[in-house]
Amino acid sequence: FSPNHPLEPPCTTLRTPIYHPSVDLEGRVCQPLTSHEHWEPTTRAIQVLQDLLLQLDSPDPQRMLRPDVARELQERPEEFRRRAEEHTRLHAEPRPDP
Repeated sequence: FSPNHPLEPPCTTLRTPIYHPSVDLEGRVCQPLTSHEHWEPTTRAIQVLQDLLLQLDSPDPQRMLRPDVARELQERPEEFRRRAEEHTRLHAEPRPDP
């Protein structure tokens, strides 16, 4: 969140690499809700997080930063899922035990 929040939208960047059409190689996320043209100062942080989780869980090829991955998702969804799972195995941090 910027020091000017809520007048400016937050910037979402993922630290862990992810194979996703809406996340670039630097971890920046294409999230229209937080773009300057769509941002509303009344938007709550929980709404930003819910939108992000929905987007990560249900990739939308129209919200893309990686056209090659979006094309793969549209044309070869099984291959996309296989690559995403492999990418997760390589880069995800283990979850702590409860």
